[in-house]
Amino acid sequence: METPSRWAMLSLGVAAQGAGCMFIYGLPFLLPTLQAARGLSLAEAGAVVGAPSVGTLFTLIAWGWAADRYGERIAMTSGLALAAVFLALAAFAGHPALLTALLGLAGAAGSSANAASGRVVLGWFPKERRGVAMGWRQAAQPLGVAVAGAVTPLALHLGGVRGALLAMAAICLVTAVSVGLMVVNPPRPEAVKGERAASPYGNPALWRVHAASMLLVVPQFATAVFALTYLVTERHWAAGTASQVVAAAQFAGVGGRLLCGRWSDWAGNRVGPMRQLAMINAAAMIALAAAVQAANAAAPALLIAGLVISMSGNGLAFTAVSELAGSTWAGRAMGAQNTVQNLVAAGTPPALGVLITHTGFGTAFALAGALALAASAATPGVAAVTRPAARRPA
Repeated sequence: METPSRWAMLSLGVAAQGAGCMFIYGLPFLLPTLQAARGLSLAEAGAVVGAPSVGTLFTLIAWGWAADRYGERIAMTSGLALAAVFLALAAFAGHPALLTALLGLAGAAGSSANAASGRVVLGWFPKERRGVAMGWRQAAQPLGVAVAGAVTPLALHLGGVRGALLAMAAICLVTAVSVGLMVVNPPRPEAVKGERAASPYGNPALWRVHAASMLLVVPQFATAVFALTYLVTERHWAAGTASQVVAAAQFAGVGGRLLCGRWSDWAGNRVGPMRQLAMINAAAMIALAAAVQAANAAAPALLIAGLVISMSGNGLAFTAVSELAGSTWAGRAMGAQNTVQNLVAAGTPPALGVLITHTGFGTAFALAGALALAASAATPGVAAVTRPAARRPA
């Protein structure tokens, strides 16, 4: 059989993950409409849009195991198809509790692409090109959110919240069909008879990458979730203008992830750039907090800069995790990586919503900056990630 183009496989993986990220991380574009149409507080609306992230917590490792065991194509196809069904049902949910539950189930299904698309990168790309390839794969998140930012205003205008959710369901369904028809699972190394790969979690470096990634979720979500609300309520921007600016920032984040991937390929490791970028992230968030607290005119520009910086290094952590885990455990390890990130992502919108309500946006951004600084300290050194994978008797 002819070997497929690795870039074609990467493109399909990006499309699959982008479709999932479109609603898992793109629902904050519905925040103002949800509050107005359903009479919800900021914390309550934050819980609704955070529901898909909660759903992923229960299935990411399971989807990673499915990708390790049965292959990337079947995992991505089945998950996105189920997500389309749950989003369509959510579009007709009347009670906020039912809406939240269905969105949680959609997130649980759509998370299949997170681990499986990462395995596509690990399997089809050599190490010296993997940083850029994983940068493209991680670009799926800002691209998906950007699509949500572009589609949501029109869908809301035509059909309200129901129209927006149905549009997201249609995109997931079309992507599921495309992946099912065209993705080819990457080749895998043959197992040694009588042996199986040992768990990579005996290496503390893997735990430290997970920990640093958890901390870095807060500045990313502090800006991504509340940028629109801040610009509309505090700076009095038009909602349409604010949506367009936030969507454009997502595209800038794509460039940031690609540049960081190239940086890590050039450096020959992922953790050095990851640590340095976390320090830059911390400085940007603290500057933003000061500008917001002082009602400085530079605050919107600093907010967009913070949003771009906070999302730029995500691919570094995923590449480090996949390489530390090895091909046999990559799906589960990346599922665990997504789980710890989404654990924080699910709690960040409601928690920061409460904090912002009582103390203002500046305090929330300052907290995010402090956690980014802690993430820099938690990131392992280069020597800690060079330990080879072990095998053990079956």
